[in-house]
Amino acid sequence: MINLIQKLNPKIFDKKVEQVPIRQGFGEGLVIAGENNTQVVGLCSDLTESTKMHLFRDKFPERFVEIGIAEQNLASVASGMSAMGKIPFISSYAMFSPGRNWEQIRTTICYNDRPVVIAGSHAGVSVGPDGGTHQAIEDLAITRVIPNMVVISPCDAIEAKKATIAAAELKKPVYIRLAREKTPVITTESTPFEIGKAQIYFGEEKGKADVGIIATGALLYKALKVAEALKKDDITAKVLNISTIKPIDTDAVINIAKTCGAIVTVEEHQIIGGLGSAVSEVLVQNFPVPQEFIGVHDKFGQSGKPDELIEHYEMGEKSILLAVKKVIGRKN
Repeated sequence: MINLIQKLNPKIFDKKVEQVPIRQGFGEGLVIAGENNTQVVGLCSDLTESTKMHLFRDKFPERFVEIGIAEQNLASVASGMSAMGKIPFISSYAMFSPGRNWEQIRTTICYNDRPVVIAGSHAGVSVGPDGGTHQAIEDLAITRVIPNMVVISPCDAIEAKKATIAAAELKKPVYIRLAREKTPVITTESTPFEIGKAQIYFGEEKGKADVGIIATGALLYKALKVAEALKKDDITAKVLNISTIKPIDTDAVINIAKTCGAIVTVEEHQIIGGLGSAVSEVLVQNFPVPQEFIGVHDKFGQSGKPDELIEHYEMGEKSILLAVKKVIGRKN
């Protein structure tokens, strides 16, 4: 059952559930952050409309800089502006930022602990026809490994908006991962959000269950649908939304492991270095339990329709269901 404490969208399991691109929430949140603080500035690498930063540009043209197709400069200029007291937000496709400018992000932003927020849009294989060269499925790994970096992967547009507003106030380097396609709206304006805190979205907060599903980003929706479907097989599940990959909510991960005894992690990212790895690092040191990993298994992406690619790389509902049954020892 949906956890009512979290005040989620009551239409989650409705076929007509609202769908909004997660990147839209970033654009709207950036405008609010700009209204809250005149030191917030925006910089983009020639993808202003695609990343939804045009909403900020149109509202605050004097606080926006179009860097052009020069992602290394994008990071370095932002670092310099932050040294002068600004709070820069930089945006591009995730494959280019933090992909192409990783060293500049590491050395000019994180090494100096500058409050720059990196918005990586069009992440995951759900970019679809853009193909493997543009499908960032390594971005969580390369950002969470950098000291001082905070890594956030919102589950929907509303959470992305809240994360963007919160990032502007954090005064730390932050990476926010954004998806291109429209995705179901899971949360509401009343749903609690705090950087570094995970929430149980399905199942009882303190009760026991047969399996714990830990998910991040847009695939959280599929995890919730699987948890609901498991009732037919007399399998109880909890679903934990981890929107902050780093710093990960260690207490929440340990608690779901203790109350469930088996874990499935779900992410639209390589299983190496992403959410699953972060969860396993917590569990192996504190409370080891069986774990299955849903994500891309050491492969590159390819062109195709978003839904077809999710299924091809075994990240759909069927794959999550099979992983659940495997980790708890069910044969059918």
